[in-house]
Amino acid sequence: MINKVHPYIPNMVPKVKEEMLKEIGAQSTMELYSCIPEELHLKEEMNIPEALTEYGLRRHIEELLNKNISANEYLNFLGAGCWQHFVPAVCDEVNQRSEFLTAYAGEPYEDHGRYQALFEYQSLLAELVDMDVVNVPTFDWGQAAATSIRMAARITGRKQVLMANTVSPERAKIISNYGSPDLEFVFLDHDTDTGQLDLEDLKNKISADTAAIYFENPSYLGFIESQGNEISEIAKKHGVLVVVGVDPISLGVMKPPSQYGADIVCGDLQPLGMHMNYSGGQAGFIATRDEEKFVNEYPSRLFGIVPTVKEGEYGFGDVAYNRTSFALREKGKESVGTQTALWGITAGVYLSLLGPNGMYELGQTIMQNSQYAVKQLNKIKGLKGSRLSSPFFKEFIVDFNDTGLSVAEVNKKLLEKKIFGGKDLSKEFPAFGQSALYCVTEVHTKDDLDRLITSLQEIVTN
Repeated sequence: MINKVHPYIPNMVPKVKEEMLKEIGAQSTMELYSCIPEELHLKEEMNIPEALTEYGLRRHIEELLNKNISANEYLNFLGAGCWQHFVPAVCDEVNQRSEFLTAYAGEPYEDHGRYQALFEYQSLLAELVDMDVVNVPTFDWGQAAATSIRMAARITGRKQVLMANTVSPERAKIISNYGSPDLEFVFLDHDTDTGQLDLEDLKNKISADTAAIYFENPSYLGFIESQGNEISEIAKKHGVLVVVGVDPISLGVMKPPSQYGADIVCGDLQPLGMHMNYSGGQAGFIATRDEEKFVNEYPSRLFGIVPTVKEGEYGFGDVAYNRTSFALREKGKESVGTQTALWGITAGVYLSLLGPNGMYELGQTIMQNSQYAVKQLNKIKGLKGSRLSSPFFKEFIVDFNDTGLSVAEVNKKLLEKKIFGGKDLSKEFPAFGQSALYCVTEVHTKDDLDRLITSLQEIVTN
């Protein structure tokens, strides 16, 4: 009988294995597992399916993937943290360039322009959010927010964190998990008609133990928090840092958080040139002022122009804190994976393509589309196009409570019409009853919106 040798696993030849075991004085490979407790050993045969050829495996995976229906085939109004925006062709081209697809967290001699590109990205994003310092991307918005709050806690030396209860529930869980057990999280109430933060509740809960307050603008529920200045004033009276999560694509038409008192700004880069990819196209960012107390707490890489050994000459530093930095710092530096770094480069390309005027025009288009959708939805009997009375950007809550239908029923009927309806909020925010979070962006044409309106009209009427 011929012993099979796996082509992808080294040292599978029986003779080679025997020589290796003999060299270390072991009788079998099982002796190498002696440190694993007996109760953890698997005693039965593993139920592993028959091996496939490479071609067979490819066919099997493709058959599974083909069962999915994408937003390219159906009309899509889902958002809630991963949004459908137009991705310029050049962004896809950048993602395929070999000089950026280097080894994990590579070094300058092998990166051929990646550090330069990341410096440009950080500079462009700093302009957008009106801050001085921006990091290399984190995994996603959740990690960026959690890290920002951790930074605030270290700076203030305090343990309590106040968080708006309109924050994305999934993101709130990430933040709480990342902060436990060191930090205590207290949620702040909101006005059920407007969605705005309850300032009286904030005044009652804030104290000398509070490290930071975190809210999002635009919020997870779509509304624009118009009380940024008031929130910041209350926070500053108690020495509390203000951390604001923001959708960066909104900043062509909205004030950046820095202009209403934010100390740390974070968010997700996905809207800036990244496809929706089973939630894989996410990348978070953190931005602060150029103050040493903030820069010292960054855990991830920063790029900037720093003095070299010779006075008057300048070069790119791996962890410099900005263009005029006087020192290099590596305090708590984390490795950054190639893919998250690549998303930063993609976002930089996207911002450079659009420029300030393009971002403004994009924001205007999104708001006009979403306003039109709500105006038409309000004409459908029993339907409220926007459950909240506050202004909104690209997402809004559609209220189905007076239709006699559940969101699940509506979405099922929309699927029959090849439309992905809004996200069901009945479990995350039961106070809103049968309501759904809809998202409208620049990719939606008037015909798309009219198709949604007509479909909902038919579903509700019938």
